[in-house]
Order: sequence, then structure tokens, then C-alpha cells
Amino acid sequence: MKNFLNFLKSKTFLIQLGLAVLAILVLVFISLQWLKSTTNHGEFVEVPDFSKMSVSEMRKAVEDAGLRYQVLDSSEYNPDYPRFSILDQNPPAGNKVKSNRKIYFTVNPSGYKKVSVPDIIQVTQRNAASMLRAVGLDVERVTYIDELGKDMVYNMKHKGKYLKPGDKLPKTSKIELICGNGTIPGSARVQAESN
Repeated sequence: MKNFLNFLKSKTFLIQLGLAVLAILVLVFISLQWLKSTTNHGEFVEVPDFSKMSVSEMRKAVEDAGLRYQVLDSSEYNPDYPRFSILDQNPPAGNKVKSNRKIYFTVNPSGYKKVSVPDIIQVTQRNAASMLRAVGLDVERVTYIDELGKDMVYNMKHKGKYLKPGDKLPKTSKIELICGNGTIPGSARVQAESN
């Protein structure tokens, strides 16, 4: 036991202990410097504002900023933004992120999605307008023809072409309703011939 205590007090042990502590400190310092350089500790990139940029402009801006990107599925068409432009980004513009961070983008589609024209034939004009609005369509105008059912829808058109229930149109399209005016077809001619 006495020998062991003498060894702990010896110059050789103290030198060995000092060298071991120094080696640990050097290893810790080197490890911290390596982590700092590989994780870009303290280095941040400010996320640019990509809104309304086209996809090709966004790609260049992302590369210039030293970031990566991923395009998410397109959302609902927004007419206030150009087609195929950036609608939303995550993280938002102005945030500070590490370089090589992935930015997620939502892109404006090329137009409104298509919806099915509801079956509004033999439905009143008022109900037909409500049914069209429910699916995202609208009434452009109402044209009247000689038919007995007053304000009853007998046909519908879009841009001069007749429509059938189930036809697909882009959302927000305007439809012309062709409704009856409450007159029996041909009754005006019959009255004129009898006079």
C-alpha cells in the first residue's frame, strides 16, 4: 500500500497524469472545432421571399441562397398570383436558417379545378342558381324562351355551347340559363293566325 501511495506522489505519475489531461483537452478542442465547421455553427442564411416567383426563378434563388427545396402539391388556384408561381413557403421569408436547409413550397396550379355541372334541368331558376353556386359555378345571364314553366330551366349554355348535366367546367365558370317565360310554345302564332 505504501508503494502505491509513493507511486501516486511520484514525478512519473504526475507527468503521465498531466499528459493525459492535456490529451483529453486537445481532443475536446479538436472535436468542437470539427463540429463547428461541419454544422456551420453560428452561420445563418436569411430565407428570401419567394412569393409570386415562377418555379424556375425560385430554383435559381434557392441555389444562390445555399438552400434546398421541395415542391408540395398545388393547392386551390389563386387568380391573384401568376400560374405556376409560388403561393406559400415554409419556413416563411425573413427567417434565419442554416445553409442547406430545405424550404417547402406550394405552387399555384395552371387554373381552377374542374367541377361537374349539376342536373338543373326542370328546376326553378332560383334553385338552379343555388345549386350552381354550391359547386363553384355562377349564372352569367338568363334567357327566356316560350315554354309553359315560368322560370323553369330548360337548357344551359357555356360560351355559346349547350351543356349537359355532368359536363366538366373550370370552377368559377359562368353559365347561361335558358328558362321558360310561362307562354305555351306556338300560342302567339296561333293567336295571330286566328285574328
